[in-house]
Amino acid sequence: MEKIKSTVLEVVFAVLPVTIFVIILQVLLRLPLQVMAQFLIGAAMVTIGLALFLLGVQLGLLQVGEAAGAALPKIGKVWVLVFFGFLLGFAVTVAEPDALVLATQVDLVSEGAIPRSILMITVALGVAIFVGLAMLRVLLGIPLKYILMASYGLVFLLVAFTPAEFASLSIDSGAVTTGPLLVAFIMALGVGVASVLGGRSASADGFGFVALSAIGPTLALLLLGVIYG
Repeated sequence: MEKIKSTVLEVVFAVLPVTIFVIILQVLLRLPLQVMAQFLIGAAMVTIGLALFLLGVQLGLLQVGEAAGAALPKIGKVWVLVFFGFLLGFAVTVAEPDALVLATQVDLVSEGAIPRSILMITVALGVAIFVGLAMLRVLLGIPLKYILMASYGLVFLLVAFTPAEFASLSIDSGAVTTGPLLVAFIMALGVGVASVLGGRSASADGFGFVALSAIGPTLALLLLGVIYG
């Protein structure tokens, strides 16, 4: 009960400043009453929906992600761990609300030139590959800084060969894949994997999964831009 109360209060205090700001705009700019009424209804729906979403993440996704991460290494096969990391990364990205919003907006703005399905599959594959790579990094004990330097070096290289619109889109895709659903599940998965491997630190090796999963879609869309270009 205490967790429910704290989550609801957290959401209310997050939505309240925006609501107050819009009410002040209403007073100053005399916005249409119908628009204001729709905003207040929407704010109430966002508050309820976000509270339920966060509760679901805390009560379900975090526990499942950590349990799956702790169970996978016990199979004893590297390829199984990497493969399941790939599958989980792909599935969670496809379900990520922020990624769906981005794909829909790009489809509308480009008037179908960049289809929503192509964008979603590309982003999901980018995340999936790098989640699998993150699994391998934990198993082999590879320092995160080396993978980050190599990945971002490749990003800067590909930007030179990618159309400007794809360069901007690729950077935005890295941001939207760090949404609440993907972050909660992938982070819990990483902590679970690191916690059961001998000689691994849950804090040093368990984190970094989100950083790598944000690079994946950036590189994937840059490559897509090279192909489209």
